[in-house]
Amino acid sequence: MHFSIPSTQEFGSDGSGSSYTGFNIHINGSFHCCLRYKQLHSLHEQLKRSLPSIALPSFPPKKLLSLTPNQIEQRRLSLERYIQLVGQDPVLCRSELLRAFLLNAQQESSFTECSEVTLDVYLMNGYRISANVYTTDCTSKVLEKACALIDLPKDRACYFALYLMRKEASGELTIVKRLMDFEAPYISAKRWDECKLVLRTGYWDPCYDLELMRDRIALNLLYIQALSDVERGWILTTRDLSEQLTNMQARGSKSEYLDVVRKLPLYGCLQFPRAHVDFPEPNTLATVVLGNKELNLLTYVGKEAQESKFKVTRIRCWRVTPIHINEEQQQSTVVNGRQQQSSQPAPSSHSSTISLELSFEYLMAKNQLKWITIYSEQSMLMSVCLQSIVDELLNQKNGSDPAHLQNPQHVEYAPLSYIRRDGSNHCITDSSSTDTLCNLVNNDSSSNNGTSNQVTYQQHSTTNHGSSFIRRKLKEFNTTVRFKNGKDSVQNEAFEWIGDDDL
Repeated sequence: MHFSIPSTQEFGSDGSGSSYTGFNIHINGSFHCCLRYKQLHSLHEQLKRSLPSIALPSFPPKKLLSLTPNQIEQRRLSLERYIQLVGQDPVLCRSELLRAFLLNAQQESSFTECSEVTLDVYLMNGYRISANVYTTDCTSKVLEKACALIDLPKDRACYFALYLMRKEASGELTIVKRLMDFEAPYISAKRWDECKLVLRTGYWDPCYDLELMRDRIALNLLYIQALSDVERGWILTTRDLSEQLTNMQARGSKSEYLDVVRKLPLYGCLQFPRAHVDFPEPNTLATVVLGNKELNLLTYVGKEAQESKFKVTRIRCWRVTPIHINEEQQQSTVVNGRQQQSSQPAPSSHSSTISLELSFEYLMAKNQLKWITIYSEQSMLMSVCLQSIVDELLNQKNGSDPAHLQNPQHVEYAPLSYIRRDGSNHCITDSSSTDTLCNLVNNDSSSNNGTSNQVTYQQHSTTNHGSSFIRRKLKEFNTTVRFKNGKDSVQNEAFEWIGDDDL
C-alpha cells in the first residue's frame, strides 16, 4: 500500500470545547480518510498487542501542550513516515486488523451511514449486475455478492476483482483504480461518480485461465472480457485472425475463441492511455500496457505498432514521483510500493498543478542498467499493478494460488476497538462483515440517555456546526497525493531470480 499524509486540516470543537487537527491520509494516490493523532495511536497500540512478534516502527510521541504550526508539521511528517513503514511490512499491511481499521476510517471520514442499497457492477460488455449491498461492505463482500448473482462459484470469485473505470469523451475506457479490501466500493464509487464499477480478472498470468475454463460461468466471463478487449484494441490481432475470431464468435465457440486469443500479444493485460516516455527517444508518445510479467510500450509509426517489452523480472526497482508545484514542497518518492522522503515541509494548499511520473531501472544487458521514465497521471496505478505482478510471481514461487493474495492474513487478535474522532470508543467484533461502524451507528442512534458514546459527527443540530464544517472540508480531497520526487529506491524482490542465462 502506498501511504501518504500530504496535508492536515484544523477542525472545530470535538465536544470538549477544543479544536483538533485531522491528518489527511491518502492510499495508492487518492484520499482515503482523515484521522486524529489519537486514532492512529490507538491503531499502533492494538497492532503492538495483537502482533507481538512484529517489530513495529516507533510511534511519534505525545505532547502535553497545544502544538504550534511547526510542531503540527513535524507531527505530520512523523506520522507519515510511521504509516509508510507499516505499509511496507508484508505482515502488517495484510493484517485483518489494519484492514478493518482503514475500512471503518473511510466510513467515518465519508459520513456514510450504514444502509442497504443497490450497487451496480458491470461486465466488460456493459451487462449490469444490480447487487443489494450495505453501504459499508468491503470490496471482497461486494465482489462475493455480485458473483453470486451470476452463479459464479465462490471458489472462483477470488480470481476476479473490481475496478473503477471511466468512459472518455472519445469512447475509450480508462481504468482509474483497482478496489482493495480496505475500502467500501459504495463509498469509493461515490468519490469517483463519473466512474463505473467493473468486474474483470484480478490475476496477471494467463495460466489461471485453464482453471476458470472448467466452470461454465467463469468461462463466459473470460469470453466476455476477451471479446471486449479485442474490440477495443487492447488485444492486437491481424486482419485475417480478426475474421477468424468473428466466425468463432458467430458460432458461439467460446473455448475455441479463448484458445486462440490467449496466445495473442497483450492478452490479459491492462492498457493505459497514451503517455510520453523517454524510450527509445525522449518525448516519445506510447501506450503503456501491463501484464504477462511484462511492461510494454506501444508506439505507432503510421498505422503500424512497434512494441518495446520490459520483463518485470529485469526491473531492478521503480518509483513514482508525484510533483506538487508550490513555493514550499515536501519531497517523497514511492518505490516498489514504499515511500522515501525528505524533511522539507509540505504545502497545505490544494490549488497547484500535479504531475506524475513512473521511473524504473531496467537491466538492458549484462551489467547495463538504464532508467526509463513514463509521464502519466496514472503512474500510481501502474506502480500498484507492478507490485501486484511481483506479488503474484513470488506467490507462484511459493506454490500458492491467487486466493492467497486476495485474502488478508487471518491471525488471532482481540476485537478491534475503533476510536472515532469525537473520542467515543467502539468494539468491532467482525470486521469482514457489515459489523463496521454500520451497526454501531444504529445502536447509538437508538440510545436514549445522550451519553458521550453518541456519534457527534452524524448530528445535524443547528447548535453543532463542527460536523458540517468537517464534511465541507473533506470534500476537497478526492484525488492524488502531492509530493516532489526523491532519489532513493529499493530492490524488486523478483529481480533476484535473474541469472546470466536469463539475459
